[in-house]
Amino acid sequence: MKIAVVGSINMDQTVIAERIPLKGETLKGSELHYIPGGKGANQAVAMARLGAEVSMFGCVGNDYNGRQLIENLKSNGVNTDNIKTVEGVPTGIALITLGDNDNTIVVVAGANACADKAYVDSIREELVKFDMVVLQHEIPLEAVHYVVDICAKENIPTVLNPAPAAEVPKEIVDKVTYLTPNEHEAVLIFGNEKSEEELLREYPEKLIITKGSKGVATCLKSGEILNVPCRKSKVVDTTGAGDTLNGAFAVRIADKASMKEALTYANTAAGLSIEKMGAQGGMPTAKEVEAELEV
Repeated sequence: MKIAVVGSINMDQTVIAERIPLKGETLKGSELHYIPGGKGANQAVAMARLGAEVSMFGCVGNDYNGRQLIENLKSNGVNTDNIKTVEGVPTGIALITLGDNDNTIVVVAGANACADKAYVDSIREELVKFDMVVLQHEIPLEAVHYVVDICAKENIPTVLNPAPAAEVPKEIVDKVTYLTPNEHEAVLIFGNEKSEEELLREYPEKLIITKGSKGVATCLKSGEILNVPCRKSKVVDTTGAGDTLNGAFAVRIADKASMKEALTYANTAAGLSIEKMGAQGGMPTAKEVEAELEV
């Protein structure tokens, strides 16, 4: 199974503090780390570590960060042949503060903004060779929707993780195979007129709502609401937990696992990922997830 990720590639600048500062407040940080990130790259690494054949599509700047990020993807087994290096634009940056088992994140798009419709046209011939395509919201939304349209026409399954939160047009919701918002993102996309259960029943085995420490929920085609609980973890860094979950889900569902099997596997992988520092640094291997599932 060949999986393509079309999305962001960032360098995360992570500060560790006792807690997240209040508005206007200055706190002392204890550590500063430069860690490869970006939701797209994170999901690609998560899948590669779990044994999938993954290719990354996106843009970086012609700078130190860009070169480091491409090397990092290669070292994790991700194919980088279709990453575009853009002149005169810096590689994307995410500024992350960790404190009190939570985080805040500010993203500066940089070269990720160049992963636009023109870029998609340039890689379209390669993209349609894949068995599944995974997307997020850290590149221009017009490009995300364009990729969904292309994949729908080519009958290629898609996973859209609509994060950071942004509206998703009804026609895109209908065209994606799997949509994985968190609770806040689900409200932005669908409104709050319907309950979570009503929404899930409207989109069985398409809509998957992630709920942090409360796990993840979907509706099976049988009509049963499936709630998969979160794994109990010793939290070190929650950054990238959602990306790990999405990547792990994509790997298992692409491998024809049942929805329950795929989400159980994904939740376990996400629970393991938050016990180490860094979005990608904590991502588990297939062997680690399987060992945890056997406990």
